[in-house]
Order: sequence, then structure tokens, then C-alpha cells
Amino acid sequence: MVNPTIAQNKVPIFLSVDDVKPSEEGGPIARSGFNYQDEIAVSFLLEMLEKQTIIKVHCESHDDILLVYDLNGTGNHSVEFVQVKASEQDKLWSIADICLRKSGKPGTSIFEISLARDKHSETSFFRLVTLRPVVSDLEFLTFPLNAPGRELDGVRFKALKAELDKRFPKIKSPKGNGASYWIENGFWDQRHSEDAVKKDTLIRLIKLSIKEGVPLLPEQAESLLDELRGKAKEAGDAKWEPNRDKKIFTRTALREWWEKRAQELIEGASAPSGGKLRTKMIDAGLPEELVGLAIELRRDYSSATRTSHYMEPNLEEGLQRRVKSEVISLRARFVAGQIELDSAGFHALCLDRMDKLNDERPSGSADQSAFLKGCMYDIADRCLLRFERPSR
Repeated sequence: MVNPTIAQNKVPIFLSVDDVKPSEEGGPIARSGFNYQDEIAVSFLLEMLEKQTIIKVHCESHDDILLVYDLNGTGNHSVEFVQVKASEQDKLWSIADICLRKSGKPGTSIFEISLARDKHSETSFFRLVTLRPVVSDLEFLTFPLNAPGRELDGVRFKALKAELDKRFPKIKSPKGNGASYWIENGFWDQRHSEDAVKKDTLIRLIKLSIKEGVPLLPEQAESLLDELRGKAKEAGDAKWEPNRDKKIFTRTALREWWEKRAQELIEGASAPSGGKLRTKMIDAGLPEELVGLAIELRRDYSSATRTSHYMEPNLEEGLQRRVKSEVISLRARFVAGQIELDSAGFHALCLDRMDKLNDERPSGSADQSAFLKGCMYDIADRCLLRFERPSR
């Protein structure tokens, strides 16, 4: 635990979450299987695009996710510490579950860990994100803060406070707050499934694009969400020292990225065929001869898809879906830093993957290499794939 600085008059001075190194960095060291948590992080990044009140999102710093708010525009910030529970038993969450200590060790229960986060200059709020719902005794925590049913003098509030005080007598956060403060400022967020979160973020991003006058097609929105997933994973993998800035998304920077990429996708959809592809390849530092060949492959592909009976419709659509799936996966890994190549190397890797897809075709079937590569370049021409190395 990071101890607050003690002034000469013995009054503790609590530092900002943006300035204090996290007391633990277990998450960035071992993050296998964190897809659900990254998906939750993406949902909060999208919420920051939607709302001016969220000004920063941390990934794997002082908690699984940390949200920094400026609720009234005065610069008096508050923070919400978010614990994400992806691995859960097939049962309702109970009071006993949030009070359970690991091997009986004090300070290791979900409740104790959450309350202990209250040690910074900002006002603290707490959130638990779970797949499973809660028992009736905890149901009122799923209501919005200050909603009817969450009254401090209510029966359920008093009952939960009494139970937590009984299990953890005299427990206090570093700032001197106890169970009552945690209950008052805590929110239980039930998300149910990774697929449900993905569908929700896709719908929200499309609605945001329409609201802001840059309406995106579903595949365009999916492409942007995959970029956000890569960014969230990269942030979670980074260590506070020396890469603190990589762990913290600011609303200003995220808005700049969103406005630029959304406009790029819209312009790409209306630009003359091949124009955006050329730009993408030149930006990646690829030579003119490769650019020219790529444009020819894309034109051949476009002509083939317009030709009646060129290929069985089901086969053609299946191949197009495979290409989209492959390049999205490769791009997401590239954005997340899992592929250590430069832009030209990443372009070559994408071509190699198209060759492997072609090799996987049934024995005796026609060669599809040109079609697959043309499809890949068509995706790039529509600004759904870029070959240059991303930057935050």
C-alpha cells in the first residue's frame, strides 16, 4: 500500500491516482484470458466518447479499470475503482462471496480490497462488474446511486452495513471511511456475457456515429471497436514505470482518434476505388510496384464479384468472411503489440495468411489466391484495414 505523504502538522496529504504508482501490478504481468475485462474497458472508452464527465480511463493501474470524472466542470475530480470478475461460479453473488478472504488472509476479500482503494486525493466510488446476478440482499446495489431503494436509512442498506461491520469490525480505508461509505458509493454492474457487451458497444458506436453526423456501417464500426480492443489490451499489458501514459486514456486524445478515424472511414467509402488503398500502402512505406500490383488485384477482385456466376454465392461470401476475420485478428494483434514487425513486415504477414487460406482449400478446387488478396486490398481500400504501425 502506498502511504500518504505526512505533512509537518501530521495531516495526511493524499496524492492523485494519476501521480501515484499502483501498489500492485499483477494484472500487467499476467493477463491471459482477459478478453472479458478488455471488452468492459472498451465499453468505458466508448462511454468516455459519449460523455464529457469521464475525462480519463486507466487500464490495470490502481484497479482492473479506473474512471476519472469531472462531474461539474470545476476540476474537482472523483474516481471510480472498477473490479471485473470474469471467472465466476454458476451461482448468485452473495455477501459471503464479497467477504471471502483468500486463505483467510486479512485484506484479501473483494470488499476489503475495494475499500482500500480509497487512498487518493479524489473522491472515491466503487464498482463491481460481474457476469452473474446477485442475491436479494445485494440487489439494491444494482440500482443507480441515489435512486429510490438506496436510502441510507433503508432496511437493506442498514442490514448490509451491519453484516459488513460484523465481519470486519472497525474497518476503515486509508482516508478513514468505512462500510457505510462503500455501500453508499458502490455500484454492482451486471453485464452477463462478453457477447452481450460486444453487441451493446457495437450498437452504441453506430448510434454515436449517427448522432455526430458520420454514420458508420456495422463493418466499419466493428473495425473501430477492434482497434479499441487492441488499445485496451496494450494499455493493460503496459507497466506504470516507464509507460504510465500508455495506461491512461484521456478524453481529448480519444476524441481526436475517433473523429479522425470516423471521418477517414466515411471518406474512404465515397472515395474513388483504389485511392484510399494507395494512401494506406504509401503510408506503410511500401514501394510503388507493390502498390500498383495491389490496386490491380483489387480491381480484378471487384470485377470478379460483379460477374454473374464467377463463383458460387455461398463460397464467395464464405471466403469474404474468412478474409475479414483473418485480417481483423491480425490487425488487433498488431495494434496490441503482439506482432513485432514494421509496417512492411505486417503487410507481408497479411499476404502470407491469404496464401495459407488458399492452401486450405479443398483438394482439386480452383486456386483462390488472387481473389483472397484482392478481397484483402478491397477491405484496406474501404479504410477497414491499415498496414502502418499504430500509434497511441
